[in-house]
Amino acid sequence: MMNKTTVLLFTLLLALPAYAKGPDFVELTPDADEAIRKGLRFIANRQNADGSWNAAVGKNVGICSLALLSLMVKGNIPGRGTYGKTVAKGMDFILSCSAPSGLIAKHTSHGPMYGHGFATLFLSEVYGMTQNQHVRDKLKKAVDLIVRTQNSRGGWRYQPIPSDDDISVTVVQVVALRAARNAGIDVPKTTIDNAIKYVRACYNKSDGGFAYRPGGGSGFARTAAGCMTLQLSGEYKAEEVKAGLEYLIKNQDEKDHHYFYAHYYAVQAMYQEGEHSWEGWYPKIREDLVSKQEADGSWKDGPGNIYGTAMACLILGVPYRYLPIYQH
Repeated sequence: MMNKTTVLLFTLLLALPAYAKGPDFVELTPDADEAIRKGLRFIANRQNADGSWNAAVGKNVGICSLALLSLMVKGNIPGRGTYGKTVAKGMDFILSCSAPSGLIAKHTSHGPMYGHGFATLFLSEVYGMTQNQHVRDKLKKAVDLIVRTQNSRGGWRYQPIPSDDDISVTVVQVVALRAARNAGIDVPKTTIDNAIKYVRACYNKSDGGFAYRPGGGSGFARTAAGCMTLQLSGEYKAEEVKAGLEYLIKNQDEKDHHYFYAHYYAVQAMYQEGEHSWEGWYPKIREDLVSKQEADGSWKDGPGNIYGTAMACLILGVPYRYLPIYQH
């Protein structure tokens, strides 16, 4: 049971900007709401006894964290809501994967910083909503690991060492740090500032897109991620954001093989931009996703149906305005 202070905090954190909608604009249609309901049921019904989920890459903490965030998109938190018990059990699994170093990983064979970033984001959202002190202890260690593994250019890559970098892994860490700071965890300003410099270094002025690494070619998924990261850092009016959003609009029909990842960030970027961009973008991705749902409520993707379904529900569920990280 949450006390009055926690309930107030929870209510404040849930408040996303409510845009004044045009008279004919409908955000969440009955079909989309039903698609989310079926998707969340698919996820909940496939949770393992230890609180994890199976994916093509095993019990990956990143995919498990995305599954949990998707359940939270409709207001489920540990012990509260239709899937409150599911989220609580999943939280325990994520906490059990926290090493003394602060790294949250089930295995470290490839790209543990991806999973660590999403797990840190999940714990940040949970802590912000519940003030659970055990979660805070693990979250603080996870944040400290991100801070100390940032490299000299301001980025991160697959391994928890300050060497290489790319925009994809970097964005995950920045979003996790922003969520942690929102929840009251101390994050050095220099860490965020240097990370934003790195994201900006990936911007290509020639076409308005963002590259995987500085000096590379532009792509839809990395441009969506770059724009959203700058917006979450308060850079709403930056040249890179304006040009990046135009790039997304021009290339929205690009067949990006990172479909769910790309639109997970793109829908947030358009929401952050405001009413006009949101109303022009969301209905199209909403209808596309609803049309792609399988009969069992899932969505297919390379890393597995749990990943695809979680990402689809996170994209479709933005209008619920529950997750604190997506507020202005």
